Amino acid sequence: MGPSSSDRGHPPVALTSVADRTSDALAALFASEIATWSRLNPAVAQPLEDLAGFVAGGGKRIRPAYCHWGFVTGGGDLDGDGSQPGCCAVELLQAFALVHDDVMDGSPTRRGRPTIWAQYIERHRVGGWQGEDRRFGEAAAILVGDIALVMADQQLNEATPEVRQVWDRLRMELNLGQFLDVLGTATGEVTAELARTIVANKTAGYTIVRPLQLGAALAGSPELGPALEAHGRPLGIAFQLRDDMLGAFGDSERIGKPVGDDLREGKPTVLLARARESASAAQAEVLGRVGPSATIEDVAAIQQVLVDTGAVAEIEAEIDGLLVEATAAIDLLPDRHGSRDALRALADFVVDRDS
Repeated sequence: MGPSSSDRGHPPVALTSVADRTSDALAALFASEIATWSRLNPAVAQPLEDLAGFVAGGGKRIRPAYCHWGFVTGGGDLDGDGSQPGCCAVELLQAFALVHDDVMDGSPTRRGRPTIWAQYIERHRVGGWQGEDRRFGEAAAILVGDIALVMADQQLNEATPEVRQVWDRLRMELNLGQFLDVLGTATGEVTAELARTIVANKTAGYTIVRPLQLGAALAGSPELGPALEAHGRPLGIAFQLRDDMLGAFGDSERIGKPVGDDLREGKPTVLLARARESASAAQAEVLGRVGPSATIEDVAAIQQVLVDTGAVAEIEAEIDGLLVEATAAIDLLPDRHGSRDALRALADFVVDRDS
């Protein structure tokens, strides 16, 4: 399972090989859970099957890849199963976050398919059930997300205190960062500083730093934590900045949601904050249209302002600089089984991806 470099938009072997193994492990896990809990009541198979379908239905498995290569960097077996509990845990945590995020944002689609809460609304309507269909859909989706969180925790039941410390930090950072995201969306008062705080906690740590550290801790090398963070922190920020660009300008067929969806949701991004700081009065009026009532024409006008204020160019330049910083930090890490080349390939992919 050796590493390779990646072309733009194409995941490297360092990612896909881990993704395949993680997907197989998750499929087996869900089959076992569905068989076990269906005995309680056949109806409870539905949320587990929905969650299994959601997890299998897309996602690049970036977090499992970082967990695995953190494990290898920490001296773990390249081809063994020692990283699998961590790989499955971080992917299930991602499912928890996304299912809940779709409820919070009211997003009807993800990865080109109806979101979990939207599926339950449709079942309520088709079944002619009692009560409010949306309230039922949201309640059911929240529980599906909660199941994902429980399953994630179960993967690390036998974890050492060092592993558990990283895992606990990861979960708290994710949830507190998400709260700041929700608050920023609601108030609309988001500075570049606050947007960066959200990026550092909700995404950089959760996506790259903590999975790397979790893998190293699973390998018995928690002391590598600071060196892994020196690589993962700038890369995680670059990852989110790229995500913000895709949320504002990405191809809907590739990203699985409408073009400019983040602009309609009013996401508190560094990109938007920078544009607001540099905008003229006329440009500020256009940026004021950010939100759920934005039309297709409004989105196009907002996108143009993001370009004209120089925000897009600044973000692209920052992404390039962060990649340089993150790549340089790889040389300070142990090189085990080609782990440095794997991390370089992953870094190139996460900042240059197109979805």
